[in-house]
Amino acid sequence: MDKFEDIQAFITVVDAGSFTAAAERLGSGKSALSRRVSGLEERLGVQLLHRTTRALNLTETGRSFYEHGTRILADLEEAEAAVQQEHGELRGTLRFALPLSFGVRHMCGPIATFSKQHPKVRFDLDLNDRRVDLIEDNFDMALRIGRLTDSSLIARRLFDVRAVVCASPHYLHVHGVPETPEDLQDHRCLVYSNLSDPEKWHYEDSEGKRSTVKVTPAMVASSGDFLSNAAAHGMGMVIQPTFIASAAIRSGNLVPVLTDYSWPISPAYAVYPPTRHLSYRVRAFIDFLADKFSGIPHWDRDCETLSARQT
Repeated sequence: MDKFEDIQAFITVVDAGSFTAAAERLGSGKSALSRRVSGLEERLGVQLLHRTTRALNLTETGRSFYEHGTRILADLEEAEAAVQQEHGELRGTLRFALPLSFGVRHMCGPIATFSKQHPKVRFDLDLNDRRVDLIEDNFDMALRIGRLTDSSLIARRLFDVRAVVCASPHYLHVHGVPETPEDLQDHRCLVYSNLSDPEKWHYEDSEGKRSTVKVTPAMVASSGDFLSNAAAHGMGMVIQPTFIASAAIRSGNLVPVLTDYSWPISPAYAVYPPTRHLSYRVRAFIDFLADKFSGIPHWDRDCETLSARQT
């Protein structure tokens, strides 16, 4: 039996909700379809479906096989379209994990543009600051900010994320403007808790000497957007990526300080697992993002007075 036909039969049964409905969709007999799915389970050595007189339910293994099988058939359909057409028509689902704040602020526009160019590509997005397991959670790719700790992933560098220390005009009027990073020890500091050592703020002076200042948190939070808003409300000093802080700086709600010092730069990558076939749509989307974010990102152009260097 053809393996692709077996996968298609199984997926159709799941989508239709019964063997009878699936047989009608495929123009096949119900008993023949049932034998095909049973043969697939026997060949794989696992149970994919729980069968009762009233319903069909996927086993955990069946759910995983369904997700992978759906992707395989979509990739096959896309590959056939690509060789049949001069430029190829991208289609299928693209599962993409990306950081919440960056995704909300800066990814909707690029995804909308890509979707207009390739309307048959469907995005399944996970916007979360947690780091998903791309293989275990069945993602095609992710956008990662920071040094990569998983050396098994294939990565393409997209842009650099610069950081800025800032506070509201009111806070600086009341508490004064710090003249050196060490002065931050005497200030109320708002700390991003998802960092490995959030109370240590790293910097580099004009001579290239790297140092660290340990701050005392007045607030700890897992959302950069919340911390930026808290700083704009006068609650303290904050170190933020410019892709979050630039809008508040441009509006005057936050003021950069200590701009004679360089604060950390974190690379941003598009990553994908090497064990997964890189479909046409994923490859095209990564190329699109690399082109979209080439040069100086617009949020850094908004903060062009900053002079951050690689740390």
